[in-house]
Amino acid sequence: MATAMFKRALPRTSALSRYARARAHASEAEALQVKQKARDSTALKTFSIYRWTPENLTKPELQDYQIDLKDCGPMVLDALIKIKNEVDPTLTFRRSCREGICGSCAMNIDGCNGLACLTKIESGSSASTITPLPHMFVIKDLVVDMTNFYNQYKSIEPWLKRKPAGDERERGFAE
Repeated sequence: MATAMFKRALPRTSALSRYARARAHASEAEALQVKQKARDSTALKTFSIYRWTPENLTKPELQDYQIDLKDCGPMVLDALIKIKNEVDPTLTFRRSCREGICGSCAMNIDGCNGLACLTKIESGSSASTITPLPHMFVIKDLVVDMTNFYNQYKSIEPWLKRKPAGDERERGFAE
């Protein structure tokens, strides 16, 4: 009986107006969910990159760049390419094969020497530091002078050497 009196006391509304109120409430909830997903989907990461130009007489410095990891590949080289293409075209670094074979993208990433094409971006930390290899002379930004490395590489001889006997030189090696 009390519920019947309560129902009569409430103003009568049409089904259309109830639907409109429910839809408005649902659209507000959907909008909040979209905003939350947008906040979650932007995973910004700061890269502190060593910058130095020989023409400039200032000291080397670390310059910060922020990129969204959702719009970037998983490797540090992908982040460097994104920064060069979209943020700062003056950033200089070497890259070649993207497969870890050539070694041209070698640099110091978060305190460890490694190849940028093989090093994954650490998603747990909010910042990464990228500097040139510590034991080499810097030409510009992340590019180092490789002449000493190549001279040392050329001077290395194989550990095991085969000494052919006199008759093996004439007829070749038996297989």
